[in-house]
Amino acid sequence: MPTLLGIHGSVTSPGRLHQALERALEAASAHDPSVTTTLLHLGDHRISFADGRPADAYGDDTQNVLEQVTAADMYLIATPIFRASFTGALKNLLDHIAVEDMMGKACGLIGMGATDHHYLTVDTQLRPVLAWFGAHLVPGQVYLQSQHFQDGKLAEPKAIAGLEALGRSVVSLHKSLSGSGESAGPPPLAAG
Repeated sequence: MPTLLGIHGSVTSPGRLHQALERALEAASAHDPSVTTTLLHLGDHRISFADGRPADAYGDDTQNVLEQVTAADMYLIATPIFRASFTGALKNLLDHIAVEDMMGKACGLIGMGATDHHYLTVDTQLRPVLAWFGAHLVPGQVYLQSQHFQDGKLAEPKAIAGLEALGRSVVSLHKSLSGSGESAGPPPLAAG
């Protein structure tokens, strides 16, 4: 059974973005009930600063989290936008991962910021990092703002539809990539 891991790239208490990520994961599993979904909230784990040691050398949750990430077949990654970039916690997690562990895997992206001014952060900052890994990214993204929520619940129909479409798209992209090794294209330069 293929596994879809939702990565909530924040260490703050789960809130609106976490809820949105859950919505996308639910849409993915409804689209294909054979897909197993799991949500990894970075704030629930103690992950060491990536300093080049092997994963088993850290005395905290680092190795278990990395095993969960590398075992997944596809990803939905959600990050708040702080200071016009994705979170340091998410960057630290990505710094731990070997290129081969994400290479060729389908991935969808969700960002949330305070204003429209930060919507390009996902495309200009996070997308290039994942492309470096050779992950295959769903072309679009979902960008959320506080105004999409009412009383703490996601209420904006276009945002809801976007999250659901993103969840389905990640599963569809995974299926197309797993059909043939040729469909994934050449490995990234980072793998060489």
